[in-house]
Amino acid sequence: MAKYPEIKVTELDPKSFIETKAKDISKNVGEGTAINALSGGVDSSCVTMLGHKALGNRLKTYFIDNGIMRKDEPQRIAAIFKEHGVKVEIIDAKEKFFAALKGITDPEEKREAITQTFYKDVFSKLVKDSKAKFLLQGTILTDIEETAAGIKRQHNVFEQLGIDPQEAFGYKIIEPLVELRKDGVRKLAEAVGLPKEIFERMPFPGPALAARVIGEVTPEKIETVRLATVIVEEELTITGAFQHMAILHNDKVTGMRNGKREFGYQIEVRSWDSVDARTAKPTRISYEILEKLASRLVTEVPGVVSVTYNITNKPPSTMEAI
Repeated sequence: MAKYPEIKVTELDPKSFIETKAKDISKNVGEGTAINALSGGVDSSCVTMLGHKALGNRLKTYFIDNGIMRKDEPQRIAAIFKEHGVKVEIIDAKEKFFAALKGITDPEEKREAITQTFYKDVFSKLVKDSKAKFLLQGTILTDIEETAAGIKRQHNVFEQLGIDPQEAFGYKIIEPLVELRKDGVRKLAEAVGLPKEIFERMPFPGPALAARVIGEVTPEKIETVRLATVIVEEELTITGAFQHMAILHNDKVTGMRNGKREFGYQIEVRSWDSVDARTAKPTRISYEILEKLASRLVTEVPGVVSVTYNITNKPPSTMEAI
């Protein structure tokens, strides 16, 4: 796997980096067209702004609604970028993703199903329709390192594994952020003009909420973890954590409701303090906050009867469950 020089956040000159990368993108694409997928995370958002600076309307930006995003995510992100002069087309691909995930329980197989559906099925059609030969992508250095170490296959790592995207999918991938880690991307995103809502946004996994459902991913389970995510983000924002999340466990557990036994779901809450996601420690949250959070989850999310809080460092844990 190729080695990339790291630009540390203390060494990053955002203005110079933006100008250099915009010129590189323009040179690579030439007079052609490029496309990119915007997820709303800081990495893809930063790449979107770099691409539009370099190419203007010759960069076609899409939000792939895969059915596994946070509540109202596609519409909210499209509205934010419209305010910055970037047109975002929302592609409804929910049925394709859930069909690809049906019956799969292995974490790596789930990630691969999402990757193949995204790049080979949904995006290949967009490439053909747009006649684009280039895909702009927000791969960062941590994505590559975790894939190389075998920790987890990141959805956006190809050439570094010896996979030729041109041969596999029909387009060349341009990755302007591969020398940066998350803290550097945040600094760059602010400099490129993105709002605080984006450049301070928590990391969100490429497989989206599918990375927070243990076992088979179904529309019903996604809706459960989506509702839980809203509550966790509302209650834990005050902690200032690097990232927090709700994870839906597969096995049901015994609970009680209205004086009767109820077999229900267990939600695991994780909250992390970190700088660049390479290492992390669980956020020290007061019992009062955790108690309120648990009460809301079992009251407002149908079928949930148990809430736990993860207290394991990364490593040996990873930030996402799968």
